[in-house]
Amino acid sequence: MAYSGSMTNACGTKDKPSAGDPIPPKCAVIEVHVGELKQLFNAIDPSPFRDKDLDPKAEEFIVGWAKALPSDATLALVVDLDREAGLPDEAAVLRDAIHEFFSQRAQAYRRRLGELFRVGRTSLAIGLVALASAIALGDFLAALMKGSRIGEIVRESLTIGGWVSMWRPLEIFLYDWWPIRNEARLSDRLAAMPVRIRYMNATAPDAWRGDWPAVSPRGERATSEAQPRALNQAS
Repeated sequence: MAYSGSMTNACGTKDKPSAGDPIPPKCAVIEVHVGELKQLFNAIDPSPFRDKDLDPKAEEFIVGWAKALPSDATLALVVDLDREAGLPDEAAVLRDAIHEFFSQRAQAYRRRLGELFRVGRTSLAIGLVALASAIALGDFLAALMKGSRIGEIVRESLTIGGWVSMWRPLEIFLYDWWPIRNEARLSDRLAAMPVRIRYMNATAPDAWRGDWPAVSPRGERATSEAQPRALNQAS
């Protein structure tokens, strides 16, 4: 499996047969080259077509190129496929699977962001209590040992310790949240990008029969519904 990429303003179809979404002009096209469509997806994922996870390397490649583009660039994905065209709806199935994957990715990052803010609020409450307690205890001990150098050292030490307890909430609210938000926004853009297949016709004409998807989602549902009926009739 090979992933290769380019960023261009062209539609990316050249003179090869293609299928799928129209690619808008003046958009950044990410090109992926694979021998089979199933190479784009995680081989151990048993989910149906629409819910399959992308292969980790394919995800890393697509996300990496998208991050290299301006945040306001219009994205599109063109898959260079070595075989000939298979089922008429395979481009739509591929688009739906990719969109669903990145939509789920965006939701996962937003859940992670929400959890981070919950941890931040809890950490902030704990930090404020620790800081207030440290300052109050430091002042009390300093007053108790008034005029003693040790009392001043103890008060300063407790004050420093109190401010150290604020490190975690400050880190969350100043630095940790915005990279997660950016990942969610990038996933939203990837979940909306047009997807097109460009057929390179480099393999046997019937190579699509062993590729993903070998049957359309409608055909898969019809088969799965027919099997229980047949079993019921046989019993």
